[in-house]
Amino acid sequence: MISLVRRITAACALSAALTALTAVAACGTAHAPGTRHPSPAAGHPAPARPSAAAPSAPPTLASRPGGLTPVFVNGPRTKGKIVALTFDADMTADEGRRAAAGEHFDNPALIATLRALKVPATVFMTGRWAAQYPDEARSIGNDPLFELANHSYSHYAFTGDCYGLPTIAADRMRSDVENADSAFRKAGVRHVMPYFRFPGGCYDDRALRALGGLGVTAVQWDVVSGDAFATDANAVTRQVLDGVRPGSVVIMHCTRSAAPTTERVVRAVVPQLRRQGYRFVKVSDMIRATTGRS
Repeated sequence: MISLVRRITAACALSAALTALTAVAACGTAHAPGTRHPSPAAGHPAPARPSAAAPSAPPTLASRPGGLTPVFVNGPRTKGKIVALTFDADMTADEGRRAAAGEHFDNPALIATLRALKVPATVFMTGRWAAQYPDEARSIGNDPLFELANHSYSHYAFTGDCYGLPTIAADRMRSDVENADSAFRKAGVRHVMPYFRFPGGCYDDRALRALGGLGVTAVQWDVVSGDAFATDANAVTRQVLDGVRPGSVVIMHCTRSAAPTTERVVRAVVPQLRRQGYRFVKVSDMIRATTGRS
């Protein structure tokens, strides 16, 4: 198994390169039409409708001392063989020209495979990506198989020296996250989860404090797939299978040009982990298992 340093470097290498690349995303989802109810007959009261229970709020972790944003890395190791696959849909604020020139960071085959295999997943998306491709953002964000979470608007680093990413000023960190949420709403995404993934996975106390009032949980990972710029799908598959333990959170990427092996890796990893008794869950399910809250 590769060292932790090599794992983190492999996962975050993609973040640095994204300052020179861009994305397009794909996949649509159909929505069932609403149900109409007949009007009550004249002179008769309408029958009482059962009251629908209000949906419970997505689970989050409690703030850390000093108002710091809580950080989630992995779920419980002793509550069954569950694993969460997460995918970063990255696009930086200044990559519009690359997108216009035909750079493709979408991965429709990956999304189609997740749907075909019925694998729930959490997609961490930048607001710039959603603003460029609102139809695709809406498709992913409104598909109940997936959940969409915030990966910043600009994909600029929240600390210095973060794998070559441009750095956002401390006084703009909060608004950058809020601008991403606005982009999701404008795209028509109905449900954005209260989770945040730092660009490059880089954060410090200043960044955690800047986001402390937003009510989000920062989500990291404990398994690096190594799919960033990988050309050997078998090597990435082995790395994932070697790293997964009960409660693991795996980081991958939904970017065709920068992570071209990911769809093949998913097709290989999912059946093997299922044969080992693993069940795939979303990040919200993993946090719920951690906190014990219903």
